[in-house]
Amino acid sequence: MSEDLAQVTWQKCLQIIKDNINYQKFKSWFEPIKPVKLENNILTIQVPSQFWYEWLEEHYYNMLRSTIAKVIGPEGKLQYSVVLEKSDDSYEQNRSVRLPQRPVPPQREYSIPTYPDYNPGQIQNPFVIPGLQKRRVDSNLNSNYVFERFIEGDCNRLARSAAIAIAENPGKNSFNPLFIYGGVGLGKTHLTQSIGNKIKQDFGDEKSILYLSSETFTNDFVHAIRNNRASEFSMFYRTIDVLIVDDIQFISGKEKTQEEFFHIFNTLHQDGKQIILSSDRAPKDIPDIEERLISRFNWGLTTDLQMPDYETRYAILEHKAADNGIEFDHEIFEFIAHNFKSSIRDLEGAIIKLLATSSLQNIDVIDLPMAKRVLKDMIKENKAHINIDTIQNHVCDYFGIDTNKVREKTRKQEIVEARQIAMYLSKKMTKSSLKSIGLQFGGRDHSTVIHAITTVEERLKDSSKHQRIIKDIQHKIELASL
Repeated sequence: MSEDLAQVTWQKCLQIIKDNINYQKFKSWFEPIKPVKLENNILTIQVPSQFWYEWLEEHYYNMLRSTIAKVIGPEGKLQYSVVLEKSDDSYEQNRSVRLPQRPVPPQREYSIPTYPDYNPGQIQNPFVIPGLQKRRVDSNLNSNYVFERFIEGDCNRLARSAAIAIAENPGKNSFNPLFIYGGVGLGKTHLTQSIGNKIKQDFGDEKSILYLSSETFTNDFVHAIRNNRASEFSMFYRTIDVLIVDDIQFISGKEKTQEEFFHIFNTLHQDGKQIILSSDRAPKDIPDIEERLISRFNWGLTTDLQMPDYETRYAILEHKAADNGIEFDHEIFEFIAHNFKSSIRDLEGAIIKLLATSSLQNIDVIDLPMAKRVLKDMIKENKAHINIDTIQNHVCDYFGIDTNKVREKTRKQEIVEARQIAMYLSKKMTKSSLKSIGLQFGGRDHSTVIHAITTVEERLKDSSKHQRIIKDIQHKIELASL
């Protein structure tokens, strides 16, 4: 009863909120909130993370206060239930009490020593001419990567909203660093560079921005050491206002690089400079990396990009076609969206291949039969091999959960069940060993895999529900591999 009343009350609140902010912000920050209970004029709502809570408190405090007063009355109060990422539990925090935030120390000034006899010749990133306090930095940004071309969906809403907030106020927000992780082709590079391009557009030369891969960072650091220019290398990075490092997981196992990046990170963060990182996995899942770095990666907001759902894939295809000034029949979009599910890059590749083929072969009309013929090999390649990743994706898609969850250490019932089924099908449908299966489920022991397989087999003996679930998932996997 309390939950139903909370639902009704929160819907009334949403109607008022919706009229007072733009649709995009409403959809990003308020639609995901869930009402929990209403007791003694206290409405409890559940938000996805501590940073979500902090953002609401910082930007919508007055609006929420007046909304609650209108709906519940002057005595009404709002209470938060914040979901903890590393626990099955949540904690509740009264809105009148602020969660602690790290103070940002005042900016420090650094003087770069001058070396009169030093003649470095032509200097490029990441080296600087000693004695210069400020120099123009080539940002390495791709101007095509902008927010307007990044299609929002449930798979990326939080990450995109945080990215926009950072672009509007770099270094002076709760999302520092911003750590974005996800599989190949899901838009990490696009989103991180969109932040840089937006800051560049709004702030001009006021902010120095640098985008680079962790591999480039490592190679340049090694080069600097070999040429006795490590101090210049280090000082250069300490002058950057917005540092964007792609594929940070590749500093794994590189001890000296990690140490250098640790010190640069500390200086930038203490000086209120913005740090943006991307990776193919969550910080805690990156092997051979120092705990102190993992800790710092988690200081700000860590968020993932998931595989886009059908509606988002369709919207991406429409946008890509419009960008190229081409109109396709909706059946072609449906065909591609149904057959290319693993990455945004594959969707864009399909459109590009259709356009290239029609141009080279002088085909005036791109229809569905032509699309099926041209994309046949890409679809076959996309579906050719059943592996553990494929099985994990299909199982998690069936249960409506994030694929990364089955690799994490959580005892939530629905995730445990999905993990056990995925392990069972991995053993049944691939030639992987128990050890290999365990490693791809967060480094679990082979005994855990055996337990999962046995549990599923026991359920299949007398549960028609589980028989249907296994049959449905297996059928989807086999269809996708045809």
